[in-house]
Amino acid sequence: MKSNLCAMAMVRRAALLTALAWGGAAAAAEAAEADKFSLADTAGQHLDVLLGGKVVARYMDAYDVSTSQRKLETYKPYLHIFDAAGKAPITKGPGGTFTHHRGIFIGWNKISCNGKSYDRWHMKGGEQIHRQFLAQEADAEHAAFTSKVDWLGEPGQVLLAEERTMAFRPAAAPARLIVDFTTKLKAVAGDLVLDGDPEHAGCQYRPAAEVDGKQTVYVFPKEQADPKKDLDYPWAGETYTLAGQQHSAVIMSHPDNPKGTRWSAYRDYGRFGAFTKAPVKAGETLTLRYRFVIADGAMPPADAIQKIYNAFSGGTAATPPVTIRKADMAAAPKPKTMKK
Repeated sequence: MKSNLCAMAMVRRAALLTALAWGGAAAAAEAAEADKFSLADTAGQHLDVLLGGKVVARYMDAYDVSTSQRKLETYKPYLHIFDAAGKAPITKGPGGTFTHHRGIFIGWNKISCNGKSYDRWHMKGGEQIHRQFLAQEADAEHAAFTSKVDWLGEPGQVLLAEERTMAFRPAAAPARLIVDFTTKLKAVAGDLVLDGDPEHAGCQYRPAAEVDGKQTVYVFPKEQADPKKDLDYPWAGETYTLAGQQHSAVIMSHPDNPKGTRWSAYRDYGRFGAFTKAPVKAGETLTLRYRFVIADGAMPPADAIQKIYNAFSGGTAATPPVTIRKADMAAAPKPKTMKK
């Protein structure tokens, strides 16, 4: 009898240990699942990038010409960055001051081709249209997608055919997210030149419209930096404030990008980015690469930024001295003349 009781106890103990093991494995599997990236596509509207079930970014790919207002809202695809809770964008959409400023976006206000000039920054007389996703993938370590975007020229004409790839992965603290932005721009309509100026061309980042401009500051990897004169910063960053909460963003330009890059990084509303001028021969493709580093709160220290840049560039550059500059006041929008 005593031996039977001991045997039953051993069976129960083994069952308990098995259950605990399975429970631990299930909990570990659940935790691993919670840390995974995933993609959620709302067809014709946007593609969400999620990490652990929280939205970290949203690619706005709608193109709707049903009304003039909807066309204005959807005339170019762009990427929103979300707050750490995954509840709301910390970047700007349509409307507000400078409606054409939207999240992470790219464009040039002076694209010359066949003796004509096209503005694919303000989207005057033409749009950028997302046509389809060429690739989507997500796993425990990253998420990525490639968007096919047509830049229109004359009516019914494709000026540039773009493959826009964005890849996402977590960043080591004190940063939160790394976004790699790669664009392949193929000249379709003829030889062309991408041109403009630092405030109206290039790859840019725009904080949400509610930004407190009095608290916007920029950081540059150079002593006594002057972004209105200097060329070819490897990176630049800003810290901006929304509803009392600081957010920081760094843009990095890959060393393979064309030289002569000028940076617009001084406006108090926070739109900043890298402008490069480049010719593209008919049928050829220009590839540009940028990296965005997102942090909650204050700007990460320069050594942390440089470490991420070196991984991006493949270099071993030492941490540079930095300049921190308060933002300039915004340039006021030009008043509109009312038609009689």
